[in-house]
Amino acid sequence: MVKKRIRDPEVLEEAPPVKFGAEDSGSDDDVDMVNVEFEWFNFKPDIDFHGTKSLLRQLFDVDSQLFELSTLTDLILSQPTIGSTVKVDGEDTDAYAFLTILNLHEHREKKVIKDLTAYLIDKSKSSPTLAPLGNLLSSTSSQVGLVLAERLINVPSEIAPPMYTMLIDEIEAAVEDKEPYEFTHYLIISKTYQEIASALDEEDAPRSKKSKASKGNRETFYFHPEDEVLQRHALASGSFEYTKDEGEGMADSKRAFSDMGIKPQGSMILIEATKFEGAVKAISEYLSPPQ
Repeated sequence: MVKKRIRDPEVLEEAPPVKFGAEDSGSDDDVDMVNVEFEWFNFKPDIDFHGTKSLLRQLFDVDSQLFELSTLTDLILSQPTIGSTVKVDGEDTDAYAFLTILNLHEHREKKVIKDLTAYLIDKSKSSPTLAPLGNLLSSTSSQVGLVLAERLINVPSEIAPPMYTMLIDEIEAAVEDKEPYEFTHYLIISKTYQEIASALDEEDAPRSKKSKASKGNRETFYFHPEDEVLQRHALASGSFEYTKDEGEGMADSKRAFSDMGIKPQGSMILIEATKFEGAVKAISEYLSPPQ
């Protein structure tokens, strides 16, 4: 069961249970399901530092080494009423997922935000679909909320709708309290991937087949299904290659299926503030568990 956390962490409202497959009994129509109780908590520095930092490292993948993740983690933990961790075994354990937002303008003088903003501006130049981001992030007057969200690979996507819904509620409450969370745009940082043929398998493939495989258009897939929904509401969106990308050879160590490797990429989704709530409602319609 999911417990929905509101701004007062001591008041919890129950939401519909989330079920996901745990064990296949052998029949396509007979799958055992397990009820898991996910709980939402405020960020707490003395508990959540290592878990949050680990998830940030997963989010930024190989480029995580470009940033001071400890400093970024501390900044996230300094916002106790904005964002949530999601846990299974109580508050004193590491998070299975987190979601938060940072005001890039408010923290613009901090080195980690300067580094991150410069990185995002540089990546916006890699694709025409990301071009609008450059001017927006370079503007000293823009109010961009940087949304950071990640979860462990086996955590069901059904936790995403309440995470985003709670974030909207918390931002509204913060604005009422005159805190700096009144944004013009929301920028979601995420990950996508492409499936590629194994380099090991191609060594034995005919030359013509190898050439065709290397030149074919590759489809982009989403690690987070909600990103596909968010993209439909975006002013700008797209994927980019990591700066520290070690090439397609690394894909063999990340095979999605028996005959394919996966090549992770960074992803940015820019949504105007006036459209963000509608995008979140669309996530709920798409991913909310059956009643």
